[in-house]
Amino acid sequence: MNSPNRHKPRSLSTNLFLVILLSTNLLTFLLSTTFYSSCNLTSSVLAATGRTTSTNYVPSTTISRDEFKRSDATEDLPPEFLAFTSGQPLPYGFNTNFDSDTIFPPVGSSCTRFPDDLRHFMTYSVNGSCPDDELLAQKLLLRGCEPLPRRRCRPAAPPNYVEPFPYPTCIWTTPLDNSVVWTAYTCKNYNCLINRKHRQKGFDDCKDCFDLEGREKSRWTATESHGSLDFTIDEVLATKPPGTIRIGLDIGGGVATFAVRMMQRNITIVTSSMNLNGPFNSFIASRGVVPLYISISQRLPFFDNTLDIVHSMHVLSNWIPTTLLHFLLFDVYRVLRPGGLLWLDHFFCSGDQLEKVYAPVIESVGFNKLKWVVGRKLDRGPELQEMYLSALLEKPLKNSW
Repeated sequence: MNSPNRHKPRSLSTNLFLVILLSTNLLTFLLSTTFYSSCNLTSSVLAATGRTTSTNYVPSTTISRDEFKRSDATEDLPPEFLAFTSGQPLPYGFNTNFDSDTIFPPVGSSCTRFPDDLRHFMTYSVNGSCPDDELLAQKLLLRGCEPLPRRRCRPAAPPNYVEPFPYPTCIWTTPLDNSVVWTAYTCKNYNCLINRKHRQKGFDDCKDCFDLEGREKSRWTATESHGSLDFTIDEVLATKPPGTIRIGLDIGGGVATFAVRMMQRNITIVTSSMNLNGPFNSFIASRGVVPLYISISQRLPFFDNTLDIVHSMHVLSNWIPTTLLHFLLFDVYRVLRPGGLLWLDHFFCSGDQLEKVYAPVIESVGFNKLKWVVGRKLDRGPELQEMYLSALLEKPLKNSW
């Protein structure tokens, strides 16, 4: 049945509403095509890489050419770096989870302090193979360019890689040489790494770590510490109810022997390490435990109040700037759950530094002291008056905030 109002003329207010609605829609369309055009960046990236859309797909982005020219300091930076470090508008606009309509990457300013290295690092073919330049990448990372901004290329890999040894054989077996890209290291095979403590002069980080039949075999195997600096794993675990230490982090964990010992107790430990003249991360992974390639400057990639234990042997010491150490200790406090443990294993410094600097810094964070043992560090001679501190610290179970 036809409506009696079908041919009734529209009122003036209705017509005015439609005009306003059409005008606002047209304005929105014009603004969106001006500020969110996706062609400019794609053409810039393709021009820089010599690629065409017909043979290699490069995902469309939403950053205009003008946004590349944010300042004189960024005009000469590689387009691929700018593509990664620029904010990316979200496809569906404002998102309440982000409280923004744009997502920003956690990288940028520190990388631009080293434009020549950055340009070298970011020069590659999108969708192609990355340059084999681990040494350059690690230098950038250690200078604060973290996470590294290279994304759209395939990393260098051993040409004749074979499957790793199965568990549990992998735990105490040296992996095959063809599991590593050796370009960045002085040694070109594991035999060289294992024997470098006898053959190689000068300092190298964790010089004897790759010898699994050497000192690594006896690390953290004692059953009692007798009040010494060498806490045992079982003594540490005994400070908490059985089974409540389940997951954790080892900061600067060498070749992850600590993680292996904890794995044998059904405790999962992630091991952070750099590759300082040795393939530490590859070696850690070959043992069946998880490596984490981050520097001590990086915010720990764990959510608040989640880990049961954080351990560090030698790494957290007086070579770290005091303010940075303070940041790092608070970050450890952040990721530990209430009741979680920080095991400082042989923290070293000079004698007067411990009392005047480092003890106050550690105490300021808010940990409870469960163990605190100080002893002399004599491996470089008594004249240096160096000291060790081994401490077991607990984030308060109650009122830790």
